[in-house]
Amino acid sequence: MTNQLDYKEIIFAIGDAVVVSDSEGLIRLWNPSAEKMFGFSSNEAIGQSLDIITPKRHQNRHWEGYKRTMSTGVTKYGDSVLRVPANRKDGRSLSIAFTVSLIFDQLRNVSLIVAVIRDESEQFEKDREFKRRILELELLIKVS
Repeated sequence: MTNQLDYKEIIFAIGDAVVVSDSEGLIRLWNPSAEKMFGFSSNEAIGQSLDIITPKRHQNRHWEGYKRTMSTGVTKYGDSVLRVPANRKDGRSLSIAFTVSLIFDQLRNVSLIVAVIRDESEQFEKDREFKRRILELELLIKVS
């Protein structure tokens, strides 16, 4: 028995989607959970831009932040969770939550961004329904 950890095996076994992209925003790693979440096979996703999962209306803001992170080597989403919409291959929308980690080269430049992503669509819909009910109840209180 060996004590060696196979990190690739761990990444491919994890239940959350793991997506690794390079300095140009091209996908370099796409684990099986990412396949399940977004509907793209690894062969379809690897080498493609993150635009395949980023809604068009959010792409400009996404790329501004991505380029800033690449140039500064700083992200506020290493410890904080970012919640945003995303697209599936079939066109359906998802609500995702993720954190990011930065991988640096020998010169301390960011070479890769690792995102660990969870589908929170169900919770997002529950929260939306809860907020809708609160508004309805507040309206009823004001009317009475």
